[in-house]
Amino acid sequence: MLPHWSNAAIGGKLAEVFDPEGALPLCVVYLHSLREESPATDVAFTSALARHRLRCVAPRGGWCWWADRTCTEFDAELTPERYLLDVLVPAVEAKWVLGPRAVGLAGVEMGGQGAVRIAFKLPDRFPVAASIAGAFDLQDWYGRGTPLDEMYATRERCRLDSAILHIGGHDWPRHLWFCCDPTDAAYRGNDRLHEKLAAVGVPHVADLDTRATESDAARMLAFVAEGLVKEARRLM
Repeated sequence: MLPHWSNAAIGGKLAEVFDPEGALPLCVVYLHSLREESPATDVAFTSALARHRLRCVAPRGGWCWWADRTCTEFDAELTPERYLLDVLVPAVEAKWVLGPRAVGLAGVEMGGQGAVRIAFKLPDRFPVAASIAGAFDLQDWYGRGTPLDEMYATRERCRLDSAILHIGGHDWPRHLWFCCDPTDAAYRGNDRLHEKLAAVGVPHVADLDTRATESDAARMLAFVAEGLVKEARRLM
């Protein structure tokens, strides 16, 4: 684990917490992918957080898809989404005395779709959301042996809960960014999301042309930090 990272139990569940010296009163909640990667051991990710003086909390969720559906791997009763909304984020806001709209969501693949979907559902609470290679075509993972098979009765039920189907008609996150390597299996879902947002008139930044590099996380965190700073100034 790199400096300024620590493990914490939040609501009885493990999370990795980054709290650098001189941090701004802002935080990004990072949602991991099916690979269950740890940002606490990622030098580039941690360097980007420190550069932007950005706190980070990374809950460990297993293959929960960060959905508002019970996932036995995560919890027998509390859904992953409700845990984030009712337990983790309030705890973070209280711990660091954060103002409203001071928390952004970001993630990769499974975590990327979760971050964007939740922000679409609650744009006033999460004005900033970002994703790398988000698994936005959630239904394409149905039937592959992940907990999705237990969380949704059918592939169609799964599709109806995908991020694209939660785009509001009048309200959306003020700062939305996502990227996907054009050769990635998740590309079509990212392209579909970009097309839908453009058609509805939702401001966003989408990079669907650049091949994946180690700089993707730094670009994502730079966007999140800038968005949260703008929101903080807007509230003054």
